[in-house]
Amino acid sequence: MKTYLALISAAAFALSACGGQETAAPAAQPAASEATAASAASAAPASEAASAEASAASDSTAAAPAEGCEVVVNSDDQMKFDKQELEIKKSCKEFKIVLKHTGKMPKAAMGHNIVISKAEDAQGVVSDGAGATAEKDFVKEGDARVIAYTKLIGGGEETSVTVDPSKFAEGSQYEFYCTFPGHYGLMRGTVKLI
Repeated sequence: MKTYLALISAAAFALSACGGQETAAPAAQPAASEATAASAASAAPASEAASAEASAASDSTAAAPAEGCEVVVNSDDQMKFDKQELEIKKSCKEFKIVLKHTGKMPKAAMGHNIVISKAEDAQGVVSDGAGATAEKDFVKEGDARVIAYTKLIGGGEETSVTVDPSKFAEGSQYEFYCTFPGHYGLMRGTVKLI
């Protein structure tokens, strides 16, 4: 922390030594003068700012999923996922699935989502989802067969869902798929617990 304050003081002295000369960016001078005044007046605000930055950095680290506990799945206007299998680690407390729509068409015409269920339940989930609307992501409200699903997105959009690996039973087969009407035949794959 002392090194940080020493660097700020040195920068303040360097700026004050150049104070009488005109620079190429006059708009930056008031900010520099304020920084000089703030560091000269008190070192406490600088240390508080450093503490706030360190706190923000630790918060963003805490929010990130554990290594190997996240996958990105891309979808497009040709009704394709770029993955045929999702491997979910049992060791993960939570597993995050990020869905990106790399196409350009709106969700009303070419919307995609990811729904996960047991393989034997997939057809029923898709059929019942067709009766739901796009506003309900083509997933029947309260469908107990659905383990997890993302919202429906259109071209250029992204969404995600966090899955609890403990919801997958050993020996059972699982699928992920899109429930937008007519997409299930091409947009599906297996989910494997590893």
